[in-house]
Amino acid sequence: MSGEYHGAMSDNPLGALSASVLGIAVGLLLSACGSATTKTVSVANAPTATSSQSVTTTQSTTNTTTTSSAPARSTPAPTSTGGGTAAPSTTRTAAAPAFTEQETHAEGASGAAALVRARGYTPNNTAEYHENQTLRVLVGTRTGSSDGYGQQAFFFLGDHYLGTDTKEPSATVKVVSQSDTEVTLAYALYRSSDPLSSPSGGQREVTFQLNNGQLTPLQPIPPAKSSTGLSRN
Repeated sequence: MSGEYHGAMSDNPLGALSASVLGIAVGLLLSACGSATTKTVSVANAPTATSSQSVTTTQSTTNTTTTSSAPARSTPAPTSTGGGTAAPSTTRTAAAPAFTEQETHAEGASGAAALVRARGYTPNNTAEYHENQTLRVLVGTRTGSSDGYGQQAFFFLGDHYLGTDTKEPSATVKVVSQSDTEVTLAYALYRSSDPLSSPSGGQREVTFQLNNGQLTPLQPIPPAKSSTGLSRN
């Protein structure tokens, strides 16, 4: 039987070729099955990747928590309409006129006379103080003067004391005329050799005018002393 089969195979070359092809096909089939088995094992190892994905998810959750805990924003400071932080509000008051910075109240003629005495002078004639005028004047002589010289004019704006006509006293001062806002004074003029009782230079009149709260002489006031010209002493 074996010999018959061998002979038959030898006599039928196509049958031998078919047997060879069948053997190769069976081999390839078995190889493919082995490869599929290998892929199955690889898939079984997939949990490693799943673990990595879990770590990534945890990190993302941590970041989200950190962002939500950011501090609340503070309220900005108020700003001005021109931009920038508004300056704190302040209260301002207008400055008082210069003559009222050291003002002294003198009620009527008696109050004016008391003020003149308090400054070391004695009023010459209180009738010269006109209470119905805006600008008022009272001439006084230095208290204790044995010869009656050394005089100054004291000015008042209503019942408020303004000051004197000059810084240093004159030998004599007389009120020539006065109106509501002007007072004209006359100063005796001396040459350097004149005695106090005999001024030889005549007199000079100076008008003091009240204008917007300021008392201004309209003519030059003679100097207190002079070795070459005329003076008030």
